[in-house]
Amino acid sequence: MAKLDIYWSFRSPYSYLAVDRLVGIARDFDVDIDFRPVRPLAMREPDFFERGRKQFLPYLFNDFPREAEQLGISCAMPNPDPIKMDMTSGKVDPDQPIMNQLMELAIAACAENRGLDFAQVVGASIWGGQPNWNEPSALAATLKSAGFDLAALSQWAADNPSAIKEATERNEAEQLKHHWGVPLMVLDGEAFFGQDRLGSLVWRLEQRGLRRD
Repeated sequence: MAKLDIYWSFRSPYSYLAVDRLVGIARDFDVDIDFRPVRPLAMREPDFFERGRKQFLPYLFNDFPREAEQLGISCAMPNPDPIKMDMTSGKVDPDQPIMNQLMELAIAACAENRGLDFAQVVGASIWGGQPNWNEPSALAATLKSAGFDLAALSQWAADNPSAIKEATERNEAEQLKHHWGVPLMVLDGEAFFGQDRLGSLVWRLEQRGLRRD
């Protein structure tokens, strides 16, 4: 069976804009999905925004709302941002409790082979305008709507810290073999970077005769 690795970040608006279509690909094509969450660039390269070009963030804040509007997807700035950083200086806080928890829960969901489902529902809460999306009661309700149990995921994470560390390191190392950005889709070694390349991915899947009857 064909294998599709999906590298995805909770802080990436483009990952969010791609997730519903990725769920559709998983449904419509005969392909083995391996959902592989990675930490945001702000954690993988903490000095990226400090040393980056000044045009990067202004363009980003203009581009992803435009893409969301074109796609007909509700999108708003996260409240709170899952990453703690000074948006003026680009300096990233070394302590990232929200993102650390998200990664732990996501990898726990991956252990149930439901990582993509987790990303879809949590991504929508982060980028869909839900205030205080990370509060325990709000997060529990979000997860319950998709058949997850926050307490069970949290307990798995508490019981398996080494597995979480190993999965995170493995995912990020494998991602860098193809690209540094997200969303990144790798079909049997062929990489497709960006939500605007999902059409090319679908074309390749259809070219290979992988659409389900």
